[in-house]
Amino acid sequence: MTAKLTCGVHHVGLTVPDLEQARAFFCDVLGFEVVGGVPDYPAVFVSDGGVLLTLWRAADPMTARAFDRRANIGLHHLSLAVADDGALDEAWKKVSAHPEVIVDVAPGPIRPGSPTRHFLVFIPGGIRLELATPFA
Repeated sequence: MTAKLTCGVHHVGLTVPDLEQARAFFCDVLGFEVVGGVPDYPAVFVSDGGVLLTLWRAADPMTARAFDRRANIGLHHLSLAVADDGALDEAWKKVSAHPEVIVDVAPGPIRPGSPTRHFLVFIPGGIRLELATPFA
């Protein structure tokens, strides 16, 4: 058997049209903390203690094209874990109340009959985000 060469996700880099808007969503809504950044790039690094996200501002947000998950190769969506059903429900209240969030899939089983629950939204800037309870 071949030994695994990796041991999890180091960080995920997301290109966003508005760096402050993305930072505010992750920090003010989901409780992430700013842990660094590169003002000249510009980029902000945020973390929930388990995952590190690098938020990069598009070079020219006015001409940047939105990612089409059905037509482009790359990130289909980012899925973040929550501890349990209570945490998913609390996250749903906060995330769905955000005025710039577009709901894609409301909370429910990840597939029919599954005890794993999730929801999917498009966050400010258009990135598709899923929050999900642990797999049973």
